[in-house]
Amino acid sequence: MTDPGTPEPQVKPRWQPLSSIERRVAGVLVEKAKTTPEQYPLSLNGLKVGCNQKNNRDPVMELELEAVEEAVDKLREQGAAVVVQGGGRVSKYRHCLYEWLGVDKVELAVMVELLLRGPQTEGELRGRAARMEPIADLAALRPVLVSLKAKGLVVPLTPEGRGHIITHALYTPREWERLQARFAGYVAPGSGDDDEEVAARPSAPQWHGPSTAPPAPHAAGSGPPRNASADVSTIEAAVEEKFGELREEFEREIATLRDDVAELKSTVTQLRDESDRLRRELGVV
Repeated sequence: MTDPGTPEPQVKPRWQPLSSIERRVAGVLVEKAKTTPEQYPLSLNGLKVGCNQKNNRDPVMELELEAVEEAVDKLREQGAAVVVQGGGRVSKYRHCLYEWLGVDKVELAVMVELLLRGPQTEGELRGRAARMEPIADLAALRPVLVSLKAKGLVVPLTPEGRGHIITHALYTPREWERLQARFAGYVAPGSGDDDEEVAARPSAPQWHGPSTAPPAPHAAGSGPPRNASADVSTIEAAVEEKFGELREEFEREIATLRDDVAELKSTVTQLRDESDRLRRELGVV
């Protein structure tokens, strides 16, 4: 899905390093604009639910409303987000990352996946960003990465080649130090891997370890074949992911209901104040 009504950037980008919570809030604003535009812009409650999702997030966070509000206020101060006043008094927020970063739609989708999940291989990034903007394959992704690297927004963490890892450039200096230490001992995957295998890997670096003997071939009558447990694990993972999606949808609905109740309370308060004012003007006790 695409983020409607978003023109190409026309101004000089204003981006700068962000804290981990600020990056999460910014990423959620863009993600929801692209994937669930009917729920966008987002209230603070909606932002909190999005920030604390269990899937499509790394690391998983458990943020309180105050931390989300502080982060979105910082983004507003830097020009990366704006507040939108609705019909009631519940404020909702939009991102300004097209102009703030100086990127187009596909570039922003790539940046958002890096903001939400951190360092990734090209294969992982292609698969995840394609849920927001069409990216057919790695050949389609690489010109986007070249453009983002030229803008200083994306940097490689490991030597280029199959399975190499990249990330965004919005980390704080201390975070950069930790990342460099984390990937200092990276070992590239084997050259025989294909893109689908690379895309399925976690984004943690590969390390040298002691060699192990290959497992013995399966013998008839000795129990289920080796891939049976893998099939069960795949099913369990799919069920868990679906459950997570349903739980997050429920949480979004609850956040929307809370916003509706807050607006209703605001309207009742306004009506009560207006009624009291009229009574005073008419001299009615």
